[in-house]
Amino acid sequence: MPESPAISSSEIGALWMTYQQKTMVMRMLEYFIEKADDAEAKGIMTGLYEDIHPYVAKISHLFQSEGVPLPVGYTSDDVSKDAPRLYENGFDIMFLRIIKEISMAIHTLNLTMSYREDIMAIFRELTTITQKCYDDCTRYLLEKGLLPRSPYVSTEQTVEFVKDRNYLGGFNPLSRKRPLNTLEIAHIYRAIDTNTLGMKMILGFAQAAKEDEVRKYFNKGGEIAKAVIKEMGEVLLKNDIQVPATAGGNVTTSNASPFSDKMMMYCVSLFSSFSLGGNSVGTAFSLRHDLPAKLSIFMKDIAEYSHEGASIMIRHGWLEEPPQTLKQTEKG
Repeated sequence: MPESPAISSSEIGALWMTYQQKTMVMRMLEYFIEKADDAEAKGIMTGLYEDIHPYVAKISHLFQSEGVPLPVGYTSDDVSKDAPRLYENGFDIMFLRIIKEISMAIHTLNLTMSYREDIMAIFRELTTITQKCYDDCTRYLLEKGLLPRSPYVSTEQTVEFVKDRNYLGGFNPLSRKRPLNTLEIAHIYRAIDTNTLGMKMILGFAQAAKEDEVRKYFNKGGEIAKAVIKEMGEVLLKNDIQVPATAGGNVTTSNASPFSDKMMMYCVSLFSSFSLGGNSVGTAFSLRHDLPAKLSIFMKDIAEYSHEGASIMIRHGWLEEPPQTLKQTEKG
C-alpha cells in the first residue's frame, strides 16, 4: 500500500481548528451533562460526547505521527462540573443546537481544504454526526416548546419577476418600502434567534467571569446582541410580522463559574465569527437596500468587538497560536 502524502498546511490548520472547537465542546458537555435533569436532553448530550471523543484522539494521533505539535485546546482545568447551575433547563440543548449549526459550516469548509483521504473522512464523518445531533436538538426543542418557528406568512399565488429598481429601494423615508420577501424574513429571523441565545449565553458568562475586564467585555457583547434583536424585531413589526419569542434557558442567580474565563472568551469569539458569517450571507441575499445597510453596521460592531476580545486574550496569555511556518533562518 502506498504511503499517505505528507499532511498539507491547510489540513494542519483545519485539524487544529477542529481540535480547539471539539475540546471546548467536550468540556461544556461535561458540565451540562452533570447538571441535566431531563433524561432526553442528557441522552442527546451524552451521545454527542461519545461520538466526538474518538475524533479528538484521532487528531492527536495524526499530529503526533506527522510531527506537528499537539494543541493545548481545552482541558479539565477549564471546567468545574461541581459549579451550580448557571442556566435554567433548556439552555443546554439551545446552546448545543447553535454549536452544531456552527460546526456544520466549519466541517464543510474544512472538507474543502483537505486532500488526504483519511483527513477528508474525518470531516465527512463529523458532518454526519453534527447533522444528526442538530436534528435531535431541533426536534427536542420543538417538542418542549422552546424553539419558535419562523413566522408564518401569506404568499402571492402567482410567480412574478422584478419589474423596476424600486424593488431594491428602502433608504428613502418618504417612499413606500415594499413588503419583505420570505428570504429576507428568513435571515432576519435567524439573526434574532441566534442573538437571543447568544445574549443569554454571554450574560451568564458575564455573571460568572472572574476577571473584571472579561466581565465588562461580556456585558458589552450582551448589549450588541440586544441591539440586533431590537433593530431586526422592529423591521418585522413594521411589516406586521410577529417577532419570535424564545421561552426558557434563562440565566440563574449563580455567580460561580463552571468554565474558565479563557474558555468562555474562546466560545464568544466562535459565536462572533459565526455571526459575521451569518450577517454576510444575510447581506448578500437581502435585496431591499435598507436591510444590508443595517446588517453592515452590526458587522462592523461585531468585527470590532471580536478584535477587542482577541486583544484581551493576548494580554492574559489565552490565545493559542495556530501552527506556524518556519522562518527562513530556522530553515537554513
